[in-house]
Amino acid sequence: MRRVTDAIKHLLIINILFFVAAQLLNDEFYYAMALWFPENDNFGIWQFVTHMFMHDKSSIFHILFNMYALWAFGSPLEQMWGRNKFLFFYFSAGIGAALIHTLVNYYQFREGYQAMIGAGYTPDRIAELLPTIPPGQYLQVEGISNKVMQNFAMSYNIPAVGASGAVYGILVAFGMMFPNAELMLIFLPVPIKAKYFIPILIALDLFSGVTGMSIFGSGIAHFAHVGGALFGFIMMWYWKRNQFKNNRWD
Repeated sequence: MRRVTDAIKHLLIINILFFVAAQLLNDEFYYAMALWFPENDNFGIWQFVTHMFMHDKSSIFHILFNMYALWAFGSPLEQMWGRNKFLFFYFSAGIGAALIHTLVNYYQFREGYQAMIGAGYTPDRIAELLPTIPPGQYLQVEGISNKVMQNFAMSYNIPAVGASGAVYGILVAFGMMFPNAELMLIFLPVPIKAKYFIPILIALDLFSGVTGMSIFGSGIAHFAHVGGALFGFIMMWYWKRNQFKNNRWD
């Protein structure tokens, strides 16, 4: 069995502690650590980091899948790179994922906001309505598509949590370092080489993010996954072109 490397071990412990704390403490802790839209009153700049240690409180599978992937794909990378280089990569991918997620949310929020202005709503009225929309619900406005209004509301009042963005960066790095390693999808128990498996997984997330049709279930920040993968690819491409690729940062 693959050993648990130093950085992986500490990341696992911190994630588990945050998950337990979210179960035991009131919602204020969850709201403070999750990543909110910048115009939401719950937003804090630290959330670009802390959201990576938070997971869905209602299901243990979210944290289990992320922690398993972190261990399975991150351990060989840390063994090659050293602890500090691995942590730099991990947090860069996670923060990059949060930035992409926030940019997509901003686009969707502005699209809905401008549509409501065009429908006759004033900025003050919109500001009054936003906090009253329950998470997962949206306003129906005549002349504006439900999809636009749904994206508008979800961008504002549903926070992002989870290590998935950072893990997708790790997946990309693993695929570039071990392209011929054979992996299996849960719903397709046939070995697929990492150089095919990981691009397919990212493409599915991109498809789900663009169309809103997800085979993985609802409530998933697909563009955060794509963002983590993108930042992971950029860092690997940069390291490949210079001396940092082969250097350990112990």
